[in-house]
Amino acid sequence: MYTWDKLGILGYSKEEHLIYALSIIFETENYQFSPSQTFAGSFSFEDEAIASYYHQHPEKRVKLFDGDTSGALVLNTISAWFDADADTIKAIEVSQYEAYDRWAGIPKDKYVITIPDEALITFTDFGFKLSVIEELMYTQGLLTPKFDVHEFAKWYPQRAIDIDEEGYEPIAEVTQYFKDFPVPLRLAPKLTELYQDGGNDIYMNLIPFSGGDEDYWDIESVADAQHFPNLKKVTLCYAKDHIVDDFEKLGIEAEWL
Repeated sequence: MYTWDKLGILGYSKEEHLIYALSIIFETENYQFSPSQTFAGSFSFEDEAIASYYHQHPEKRVKLFDGDTSGALVLNTISAWFDADADTIKAIEVSQYEAYDRWAGIPKDKYVITIPDEALITFTDFGFKLSVIEELMYTQGLLTPKFDVHEFAKWYPQRAIDIDEEGYEPIAEVTQYFKDFPVPLRLAPKLTELYQDGGNDIYMNLIPFSGGDEDYWDIESVADAQHFPNLKKVTLCYAKDHIVDDFEKLGIEAEWL
């Protein structure tokens, strides 16, 4: 951090001698690096005093916090903060600016479902499919991409998904994703065991703030077991009461968690 006391300016550096932002201080502050004097000059933007520009372009204002009645002017590399009466400038920051990209680092097609040109398993029971995905995607890593609900929320283009607000109930788009997700028949022999637990990755991605008592994912039928010739054991916590007996009748060892 660099302080020019007589000029009323602060400089911010991430690397030695490389300043990425300047703050021009119009209001006295008492922080450790605050300039001893405030900025006495003038600041114009597009040939207009910054305060006048602020008043002429209200669409450029943003709220800084809940209840903020003044807002700030944010445009390209310029950010200006105002007092509540919107007449007195508190500070102006000039910085290297990169527009926020919620897709940054996420391939645009990462969660686009494409149907592979091969035989697929047709599931009749969604709860059964979820347990299979848990094993093949999160345990064995054979199904990709490995789904992450927080990344998916950033990636999803149709609407903004707020995990903090929506993560206590099933998120429709996430549920539909797994309903549509293809499971190749060639992977069926890889499945030897199913293990349900409230902390499974699949359930934590379906409802990040799950309490563990939901019945959204109960296995209601064992019919899908026909696709998995090597399935020998299941441990259950999301299943109807009769499912343990139904698995046992198929010669598959079954028990409650």
